[in-house]
Amino acid sequence: MLKLNATASPPGSTPSEEPGEDQQAAGVGILLQISMLVLSFVVGHVLRRHKFYYLPEASVSLLIGLVVGGIANISHTEANIRGWFNFHEEFFFLFLLPPIIFQSGFSLAPKPFFSNFGAIITLAILGTFIASVVTGILVYLGGLAYLMYKLPLVECLMFGALVSATDPVTVLSIFQELGTDVNIYALVFGESVLNDAMAISLYRTMSSVRHSKSSGQSLALAVLKFLETFFGSMSSGVGVGFISALLFKYAGLDVDNLHNLESCLFVLFPYFSYMLAEGLGLSGIVSILFTGIVMKQYTFSNLSKNSQHFAPAFFHLLSSLAETFVFIYMGFDIAMEQHSWSHIGFIFFSILFIGVARAAHVFSCAWLINMVRPASSQIPMRHQKALWYSGLRGAMAFALALKSVHDLPDGHGKIILTATTAIVVITVLLIGGSTGKMLEALEVIGDAYSGPYGEENLGDNHDYVGPSFDEGTSSGNKIRMKLKKIQSTASFTALDRNYLTPIFTSKNDVPDEAPENSRTKEFQVHQ
Repeated sequence: MLKLNATASPPGSTPSEEPGEDQQAAGVGILLQISMLVLSFVVGHVLRRHKFYYLPEASVSLLIGLVVGGIANISHTEANIRGWFNFHEEFFFLFLLPPIIFQSGFSLAPKPFFSNFGAIITLAILGTFIASVVTGILVYLGGLAYLMYKLPLVECLMFGALVSATDPVTVLSIFQELGTDVNIYALVFGESVLNDAMAISLYRTMSSVRHSKSSGQSLALAVLKFLETFFGSMSSGVGVGFISALLFKYAGLDVDNLHNLESCLFVLFPYFSYMLAEGLGLSGIVSILFTGIVMKQYTFSNLSKNSQHFAPAFFHLLSSLAETFVFIYMGFDIAMEQHSWSHIGFIFFSILFIGVARAAHVFSCAWLINMVRPASSQIPMRHQKALWYSGLRGAMAFALALKSVHDLPDGHGKIILTATTAIVVITVLLIGGSTGKMLEALEVIGDAYSGPYGEENLGDNHDYVGPSFDEGTSSGNKIRMKLKKIQSTASFTALDRNYLTPIFTSKNDVPDEAPENSRTKEFQVHQ
């Protein structure tokens, strides 16, 4: 599963004299992977069925990987199976991440996401930059104060950049289970997806600064690189989505004897979008996200009925397998890696500083966002606290930390990897497991389906998002804000109805949301 060449010996093992031993080791490795996947799904289902939210599915998968990896680490079979579980960044970015991101975009309700787009961009760009810089500076000052191992400033900023990448798979799954507000869901999801591109850009920029020793233009380089990456990736993803819509509209594939070909093409387009962006030096994450949104909105209605049933089920299955395997994969590799646990002070204060930086990230950006919004559209404090608590670190931070081992000398990368490993385990197990209680304490559960809403609000979504312009706080200005908001929404709706839908779909009605994205029924079950 992890190797393209099944006949090669795992790295670090002695080449076998008998060719059959390689196939046997491959079979054992793959069997172990499948067994852990089955165990993770079964245990996760049992816990979810009994509403035991202290141990979410991601935490179960991580624990299983840690336990099996720990056993393998002290057993004599380590050399035979280690090569099948080494966490390879290329494998993660090219094979495991795309189906997860596409499914998120494909099942995303577009209205909350784009209504919150200004806030999401603020949190992803400005917020990630704030979190990276605050973390890096605090780690550097901690080293100067002899509280922790001292690293150079640029390496501290590299560490701040890589740990600013959030991975809220655990939190979002609990959000869905408990029926939280769709806007807080959109903010957490959107910020986590888009901040990955910013974190990667910041890490690469700091790495280049470290090699070039020219730090004067680091801020400008990071901002310009991110803007280029983000808007280029978004344009690439939207373009591929529209091309797929035109193809399925005019190719005549929606007939019974061609639905297999139709389904195959539909599955290939997301990977084409991801690899196109990566080949152009852009962000495949952002590209495939917007491809998923566009394909759900326009391409999906051009499919035959059989393909319309197959496509959502297939991508939901694929993303579930990928998400579960990522945490097993990561847990196993964490247990097998050689870590530098002697620097306990660095680990302890890094965790503390990341919490402070996350608070500076969320609350400062929320304050700026609320400054340009009317009172009725501001992000409430309990949602800000939920955003702060939702900043889990996961596979993205771990992958960048593994890269730092090769980028930094004198064992500094190993120290960063160990600290990142501790951060990932603590946030996923402790914070992820306590998310349900946190939501109850903040009274966020059920927000989307109770409380007063504006008259212009459509459906069940709590649309607290306001326009990103400042008109003051008088009643007359508030009325003008509402009118501009309704006019803006109506303009986009008219553009979609009069131009985009007729051009790119064979129907004049926009497809409904994906079944798995609707949380109204799930909330009613948990009432």
